[in-house]
Amino acid sequence: MDSERRRVAIKGLVQGVGFRPYIYRLALDCQLTGWVANHSGGLQLEVEGETAAVEKFLQRLPLEKPPHSLILNIENEVVPAEGGSGFQIRESTVAAAQTTMVLPDLAPCNFCQAELQDSRNRRHKYPFINCTHCGPRFSIIDKLPYDRANTAMQQFTQCAKCQAEYANPANRRFHAEPNACPECGPQLQFCDAKGKVLYTRQAALNETLASLASGQIVALKGVGGFQLLVDAGSSHALELLRKRKQRPHKPFALLYSSLSAVRRDCRISELEAKLLTSSARPIVLLEAKPEASDRVHDLVALGSPDLGVMLPASPLHLLLAEEYAAPLVATSGNLAEEPICIENTEALQRLGKIADRFLLHNRRIVRPLDDSVMRVVENRPLMLRRARGYAPLPITQAKLSQQAVAEPYLALGADLKNSVALSHNGWIYQSQHIGDLGSATAIEHFDRTIADLTRLQQHRPQTLIHDQHPGYSSHRWALKQRAPRLEVQHHVAHLFSCMAEHGYSGAALGVCWDGTGFDSSGIVRGGEFLLWDGASKVEHVASLRTFPLPGGEKAVREPRRAAAGLLYEISGYVALQHQLLKRCFTRSERRNLVTMLEGEVNSPLCSSAGRLFDAVAALLGLCSQSSFEGQAALALEYSARGIQSGDSYPFDLYRRGNKWELDWAPCIGALIHDEAKSLPQRAAAFHNTLAHMILAVVREVGEAKVFLSGGVFQNRRLTESTAMLLRQQGFTVHCHSQIPPNDGGIALGQLHYAHCMAAAGQPVGG
Repeated sequence: MDSERRRVAIKGLVQGVGFRPYIYRLALDCQLTGWVANHSGGLQLEVEGETAAVEKFLQRLPLEKPPHSLILNIENEVVPAEGGSGFQIRESTVAAAQTTMVLPDLAPCNFCQAELQDSRNRRHKYPFINCTHCGPRFSIIDKLPYDRANTAMQQFTQCAKCQAEYANPANRRFHAEPNACPECGPQLQFCDAKGKVLYTRQAALNETLASLASGQIVALKGVGGFQLLVDAGSSHALELLRKRKQRPHKPFALLYSSLSAVRRDCRISELEAKLLTSSARPIVLLEAKPEASDRVHDLVALGSPDLGVMLPASPLHLLLAEEYAAPLVATSGNLAEEPICIENTEALQRLGKIADRFLLHNRRIVRPLDDSVMRVVENRPLMLRRARGYAPLPITQAKLSQQAVAEPYLALGADLKNSVALSHNGWIYQSQHIGDLGSATAIEHFDRTIADLTRLQQHRPQTLIHDQHPGYSSHRWALKQRAPRLEVQHHVAHLFSCMAEHGYSGAALGVCWDGTGFDSSGIVRGGEFLLWDGASKVEHVASLRTFPLPGGEKAVREPRRAAAGLLYEISGYVALQHQLLKRCFTRSERRNLVTMLEGEVNSPLCSSAGRLFDAVAALLGLCSQSSFEGQAALALEYSARGIQSGDSYPFDLYRRGNKWELDWAPCIGALIHDEAKSLPQRAAAFHNTLAHMILAVVREVGEAKVFLSGGVFQNRRLTESTAMLLRQQGFTVHCHSQIPPNDGGIALGQLHYAHCMAAAGQPVGG
């Protein structure tokens, strides 16, 4: 029979996912000889045998691949036969690591879950069980290549049984770098608030359960950092947690043991169930059932119709959730808006005044990873926070010239919901969610993440890309560096973020609605329409009508101030005597408003859709002061839930110079005086009006491809209503899915804009 030898190159996410042992087993099954090894950008292998067997091998290869792998390309060529016997797995090389893609942390697989519950298994109830198909990756790796010596597992020497598994290509723990067991691996410690060890191993787990049942707050060292746990049904524990964590209103996330347990309390679609049970284990926003109140106290979500729910992301979470058998609050281990803790000593210092007890372990966390957050919009996943389970999976750059995407750029993102991103050779490596850069601790985290990202990907960026806002910490950071820089306007970055996610670079109209974006005119932008010509020019074609924000930044935390500015813009001084404002402000506060607005003192103009939402929420009595970003807008969205009416309010569209202006004044006047509708009906009509306003501008501009971006498009009702109207009129609508529409996607947009400029021959950086 004819025989041949083939050399095969596989590019993609094929390292650290059990691909080499898969190739080994497949080659043996096809009775082929040869070898497989990690290679630059993926794997390289050679197989030799009967021609029919080689062809069968190549056919089966992509069809039976490991579940967490991603094949981007397979190339093969015939090479001279060498003969020989057997099939070998060759060791990694440094050169192979230079373009390796690092996997995110993966939730326990079905095999490990079964072993965890099997009393006959040597890893029974071992909270650090893992294999090639699951376990920590990104949270424990120090550097590439992804070998045990380069991870937080280097301090744990495998016992003879674990080493035998690790060295056996036929075993599912072959080269599972975090491999361990109770004899040789990490262990639990249960401590008091001062760090005194009270219990270890299984006893530590038992005491944690007892502490939670008694209403105490337990700080848990999780996958990517510390979490604070309390019984979700305990009003006492929840009151303490809100007070100590300084989080008066923002909803807490919930940890459930299983999908069936979640179904008791929430309505779940097929897609939501798929997200919950995925290996990423994100928090998913779900609609609560009325009976959820039997197990989940109102203090968890403070009247919100949604609950943020997740299933166990690690064996430790699984053991806790299953044995506690009731929902647990699992919120980030930090004070409000600070980065999460990852080190034991740091956690004891920073969380010692919040937590009563600590469940620690001795496996190091290399980098902090918050829980990812998702919801379903338009029957598609919508990423709200991209972190554990998704970072650092790379994003493919749009099909631009190799020259345009070759140079490594570093994008610094925005100051809220910050993430940074590095581009190189057609790939974008976006960091995990960093958070708000409003404290010294956050800036240190920002610094470390940049150093970590560039070191891990082994690329030194030549050009920095950042927001135009001179007050941003990220902007000031860029000014201190000795590197070429490119400034990208905030809403331009939003548009290009959505374009990048869809791999698109052609002509487009961006609807970029959010809270705040710097503009050289001095206006606080946030209700913008941008037209990209597909070559090198972005034109600002339309905006919402401006109104003043008395108190400036203070108005972001006090929606009542946005309401005052809105009414003042409509009817001047008379508006300040309106009964709606008398309800929100004292007499002396109203006098101060007169001074600010009449004198144009600390009252910047804004065109922000986010502030418009705030103002309407305050006018409807839903939220006059907020303790977390988006609180007023959420209240308005939730109020409109369940209202099916397509009713809307009037608005005007004017041509102002070379731009269109959307005038919301008729809408606000009608909404305030609408006595025929209930509050939810008015909230729904407001959402519908905004969708019709967007449609009106899109019709005038005439660009067929429309991209919706910015934090306002986290709002499911607005996004779905807008997309439906536009599609009914024949427009192609693109929304975010795997990248947040909020400022968490800004770094990606900054990079894509730079690449498009480079593709057009425009200078990038100077």
